[in-house]
Amino acid sequence: MTDGLLTDGHRRDLDQLAGTILANGPLVAFTGAGISTDSGIPDYRGKNGLWTTGSAQPVTYEEFMEDEDRRLAWWRELPDRLQNARQIEPNDAHHALVRLEKAGLLGATITQNIDGLHRDAGTHPDRLVELHGNLRTIRCTECDTLWMTKDFLAEFGGRPAPPPCPVCGGIVKNGTVAFGQPMPVEELKLSFAIAEETGVMLVVGSTLLVNPAARVPAIAKASGASLAIVNLGETALDGYADVRLEAPAGPAMVYLAEQVLARHDAAKTEAG
Repeated sequence: MTDGLLTDGHRRDLDQLAGTILANGPLVAFTGAGISTDSGIPDYRGKNGLWTTGSAQPVTYEEFMEDEDRRLAWWRELPDRLQNARQIEPNDAHHALVRLEKAGLLGATITQNIDGLHRDAGTHPDRLVELHGNLRTIRCTECDTLWMTKDFLAEFGGRPAPPPCPVCGGIVKNGTVAFGQPMPVEELKLSFAIAEETGVMLVVGSTLLVNPAARVPAIAKASGASLAIVNLGETALDGYADVRLEAPAGPAMVYLAEQVLARHDAAKTEAG
């Protein structure tokens, strides 16, 4: 992807951010739905988002747990949803972050997304925190046992209804955090700890309206990190950002990665 959608002002801000990353790292990326729109996944709260337009309504955790018909519908639709998810590919923004990670400049990626595209792009699992889970997994709501959806369907997919958890007999659901469902404690604690230690927090494609996940960038800022936000539309932390770009994620991340890596390579050459 070219940077044709970036203005001179965008490039100046990204040049500034590249210098900040090299001077004040480690860098941590915090990503939301806006990083995946170029992969064909609609966002939620943008101008044409699923919640904004009312074209989709979330099923709450309480509804899923209490309504057997909803669980039956989920089970029937699960194979098609898994197949559709497998056909979606990561975009330039995901790949740009992986380039920074492989160069040792991006310490961690914390994502609110459930699409698995960071993994597909090559983000190392040990450097990835999926705060809201992953659509391609199934988790027991009682004992927290986790399976890959493809493996679970291979064993139980022929049944007319979702089986009880093979471990404890509890109700199984997607390994994602539904509205009203408690956040995974360990992932949240890890994200807060990472935020406290980072030198630069880069928010990409998030309105920062969903808590407690949105506290992660706020903790980084309060701990002394530089805060950069790249998003189309306002965010809850715009007033606290050191760099704020109203720009599409793909072109912005590609340009940023190129600038950071070029300067990093030049510095290594000089030092060598």
